[in-house]
Amino acid sequence: MTAQRTSAHHQLGSPSFDPSRFTPQFHYRGAELFCEGVSLEALAQRVSTPAYVYSRRSIEDSYRGFQRAFRSVPHTICYAVKANSNLSVLRILAKLGSSFDIVSGGELYLLRKIGVPGKKIVFSGVGKTRDEIREALRARILLFNVESSAELEILCEEAARLRITAPAALRVNPDVEAGGHRHIRTGHHRHKFGIDLAAAAKLYVDWRGASSIRWRGVSMHLGSQILGVPAFQRAAQRVAKFVGHLRASGVNLDFVDFGGGYGVQYFNERPPSLEQYARALSPVARSLHCRLLIEPGRRIVGPSSVLLTRAIYTKSNRGKTFVVVDAGMNDFIRPVLYDALHPVMPVRAPAPGAAIRRVDVVGPVCETGDCFLKDWPLPDPQPGDLLAIWGVGAYGFVMASQYNARPRPAEVLVEGRKFRVIRRRESRADLTRGE
Repeated sequence: MTAQRTSAHHQLGSPSFDPSRFTPQFHYRGAELFCEGVSLEALAQRVSTPAYVYSRRSIEDSYRGFQRAFRSVPHTICYAVKANSNLSVLRILAKLGSSFDIVSGGELYLLRKIGVPGKKIVFSGVGKTRDEIREALRARILLFNVESSAELEILCEEAARLRITAPAALRVNPDVEAGGHRHIRTGHHRHKFGIDLAAAAKLYVDWRGASSIRWRGVSMHLGSQILGVPAFQRAAQRVAKFVGHLRASGVNLDFVDFGGGYGVQYFNERPPSLEQYARALSPVARSLHCRLLIEPGRRIVGPSSVLLTRAIYTKSNRGKTFVVVDAGMNDFIRPVLYDALHPVMPVRAPAPGAAIRRVDVVGPVCETGDCFLKDWPLPDPQPGDLLAIWGVGAYGFVMASQYNARPRPAEVLVEGRKFRVIRRRESRADLTRGE
């Protein structure tokens, strides 16, 4: 980090958070925050706030990091569309050669709209409808990750009607609990996802001769924002043993899908490197002579974006200071939904010696939960100050709503020294569209 960046960072009184370490594409040049080669202050003057701002280079670098980490084993990266489904983001990844993991017919529609072939799509999700299954069969997707015996029956019925052999895997539940918050843990027996190993083994054997499906793989997914490799190792070992039993029963598979869940740094987390994740999973796929499928989402797009927001008011109640900003929980719900900590930084760094105040950064929505941070250090915040909320590229805009009749924000993509709007800001007319 340069001396200029260091001084700007330490003025905030938060030495645990280093924006350049979080992602080098967002950095201070002197006192001004840039995304790649674009001033965020200048960008905000053009597109207004709130606005999601993405770094194309950050997305590309993250994807290539997965390619390098897993290069020693045959693998396919299936980007998890649910993390961020903006068409421009999907196009970037498609151009890099990514495959995709979907969980709805709507996500299939988005991919088909930009020309992604079915052979590069894996369909996961616990509640696929008959219509969605039929649509995916017609698209000739690579794999269905089946979550129940009832879903398997419908898949076979629809495949038979279309005279198609459905490529299938069962999502097994390895009974390993992992993930950053209870709402995003998916691999324990009490969660709704997957099939118990014993029940799955019976389904594989019972349906191995069916003409309407072909067993291609086995799938698992433990959760999201996993900050250690032991859970992956335990689950992978159980799946490896399971695949060995299937082979002894005459069921041979091509793919082992270990899902996603690779954690990122939001504040002071210390997630494993991609190489550490790869060392936990690659040997299992290699020993089974199966192609490894991985489904990263957050780790690819999470660090790629900030949410620009402008302070509207400051107020104090009995020694408590609030900074009211123009972004709300409808724009970015992770802090209230997951107790997620996303650092907030001023786009213009404070002058040396500026007073630092502990404040609550809150939005305008009529909910007490509409709070981004509590007791967070900011340099003497004033109305009109431009702030950046960090690490919002995953599960940010995709979870936004129009609650309180608030139009959703713009999305902007920075490419070197240029930027372009990749989703226009909604108007008030959009609030009643379809009514």
